[in-house]
Amino acid sequence: MTTNLAASLPVMEAFYTLQGEGFHQGRAAYFIRLGGCDVGCFWCDVKDSWDANKHPQININNIVNEANQHPSRLAVITGGEPLLHDLSQLTNQLKENGFETNIETSGSSPLTGTWDWICLSPKKFKAPLPAIIEKANELKVVVYNKHDFEWAEEYAALVNKECLLYLQPEWDKAAEITPSIIEYIQLHPKWRMSNQVHKYLNIP
Repeated sequence: MTTNLAASLPVMEAFYTLQGEGFHQGRAAYFIRLGGCDVGCFWCDVKDSWDANKHPQININNIVNEANQHPSRLAVITGGEPLLHDLSQLTNQLKENGFETNIETSGSSPLTGTWDWICLSPKKFKAPLPAIIEKANELKVVVYNKHDFEWAEEYAALVNKECLLYLQPEWDKAAEITPSIIEYIQLHPKWRMSNQVHKYLNIP
């Protein structure tokens, strides 16, 4: 895990938009996308985030000040894999400024920070840690092919009973795989559909 030297983090981008996925879909949110990822999904749509050294180190005070310019008090920390960094100071300062803190993570690195909502999106390339699996509020499995349904069930059996379960079509395969997801959810109604609505709306 990287250290939080000089109270800064590598920020690929930060932007105000609507949450497009999962339980909080449709809510106004300030996204903070951190650089650095050691998972490396071949279908990742933000591969530019993988190398943390490509992105400027931004002082945490400045990150929070920028978030404060917007009326929503929902901050979503994503990546890359945000848990490659110690997020304790960032979440503490966001909390001090009245923010609800959400994270989107593969769960493959130790959990740091104070979170209101943990969206666990496990990847086959690097398994999530048991300590994060049990704390997830939301399990979001990206479905690339029909074999992913069985894999999704493996994690559904591991999360806590209150965790919400979502299946989300991989964007480039959405037209092909969405009918299978609909059919699967009809047969297994514990699951819900998550669509990347922000992409349909052409917003960040």
